[in-house]
Amino acid sequence: MVEITRKQREIQQRTQDILRVAKPILLSEGFQALTMDRVAASMQYAKGTIYNHFPNKEEIVLALAIEAMRLRHKLFDKAAAGQRSARIRLMTIGVACEFYTQSCPEEFQVEQWMRNSNIWGKSSPDRQAVIRECEAGCMQIVASLVRESLAQGDLPAIEHLSPEEMVFGLWAITFGSQILTASSPSLHSIGIFDPIRSTRIHCCRLLNGFGWQPLHSIDEYLGTVEQISAEFYPQFKQIQREHR
Repeated sequence: MVEITRKQREIQQRTQDILRVAKPILLSEGFQALTMDRVAASMQYAKGTIYNHFPNKEEIVLALAIEAMRLRHKLFDKAAAGQRSARIRLMTIGVACEFYTQSCPEEFQVEQWMRNSNIWGKSSPDRQAVIRECEAGCMQIVASLVRESLAQGDLPAIEHLSPEEMVFGLWAITFGSQILTASSPSLHSIGIFDPIRSTRIHCCRLLNGFGWQPLHSIDEYLGTVEQISAEFYPQFKQIQREHR
């Protein structure tokens, strides 16, 4: 293990302090309210000190997003581990997604800010590369389960769809529905009263449509997801505590 110097530790600590101050401003008041002047004043630092760590506020947002996405990656790692069938482990990743949006709403919200094109366009290539690495890492965890099931014969090859494209379909359903659930004011008015249940059913239909064994009835699928949630939520909670 490479030991860092006292100076390096101080720099790391100051960077974390800046993120700790900036995060509630971003989440409660929005990107426009997050300024380098305000962060510096809140910390009683000279503004130049903040600029020594972050060249602009867009970089602060991406740094916060990197922390958030690393938490998501840890949850996916936990969900994908073990000896259960690949389909069950994939369902556990779905539960991890639900945990992330429900129990880590600040992290989920930071991710949405990061995806703003104006923020992304003013951030550095280095931090953009880390974001891509984090996102690709999560996708690769899921894709590895697809490949495992293909190799074991539990999942037939799907014409015109690579494993990554199959993952993209699941990602679109889960991530898209979670964004709508968090942001749409009209779900109830159009008859969507339990979006989590609806998303689970869509995922079940998609997996069954792929022919991914073992096939589940809707009731079996929903019951199994509830069992997974009861088992893994405490473990995910521990990961969340350790991450912070």
